[in-house]
Amino acid sequence: MTIDARTLLPIAERAVSIAGEIIKTKAPGVVTAKGDRDMATEVDYAVERAVREFLSRETPEIGFLGEEEGVSRTSDGLMWALDPLDGTANFLHGLPLCGVSLGLVDRDMPTLGIIDLPFLHLRYTAAEDSGAQANGSRIQVSNTRDLQTAIVALGDYAVGEKAQERNRPRLALTQELAARVQRIRMFGSAAIDLAWVADGKIDANIMLSNNPWDTAAGVIIAREAGATVIDLDGSPHSMSAQATIAASPKLVADLVELITEARNAADFNQLSSPTT
Repeated sequence: MTIDARTLLPIAERAVSIAGEIIKTKAPGVVTAKGDRDMATEVDYAVERAVREFLSRETPEIGFLGEEEGVSRTSDGLMWALDPLDGTANFLHGLPLCGVSLGLVDRDMPTLGIIDLPFLHLRYTAAEDSGAQANGSRIQVSNTRDLQTAIVALGDYAVGEKAQERNRPRLALTQELAARVQRIRMFGSAAIDLAWVADGKIDANIMLSNNPWDTAAGVIIAREAGATVIDLDGSPHSMSAQATIAASPKLVADLVELITEARNAADFNQLSSPTT
């Protein structure tokens, strides 16, 4: 199936508006354990079900993947990828760094993305070849040229089974970054990490994970804002990549070099998705 993603932006925006209203007005409710220090609230499930039902009516020909309940529809190549509440731990603690992330994936590549951060009153949107916007205004990545003046966001550390083993590469990477960059930040939301690279609020983001619901929207927003988005080995990023690295283009070579140095200090093959 081939479709111009721009034609679906109004539908996607209505979907995330439904989600944002639930996030703003509904209490977390019962918390369901998904694993060690990994959880979902009633809001996670309520958002996913409401968005899925809306999109099934508006775009029945497009598949749907949600973080909490998995694939509910399949299609020929096109699929919505939804994180109903990215930053659940933040939400539970009353931190405003959370929101909904909705992307459209076309055969392993995102072509449309919306990230809505209701408590920050920020909405990021992008469609392929149309640029990226924040609250309707065009955005672009920073012009930072060297790591010493860069703020770099890291994805969360791993929790759950074999967390200690899975965190070795994350800790090695943190150590290398601490010695080279201006500041390290950890916001606890993959969507925010990628959106803020796009918006020039931070200069780079490194996540040693790549779940489609976490990254689909953010990757296309970052790319359309001028960021370079790559996998761990420096190859172009796709939904089947191991990791998600987004940065101002002028920082990419130095970041790849830094990551290579960290790989010499830890086994970067032990990758698994952390919880955000």
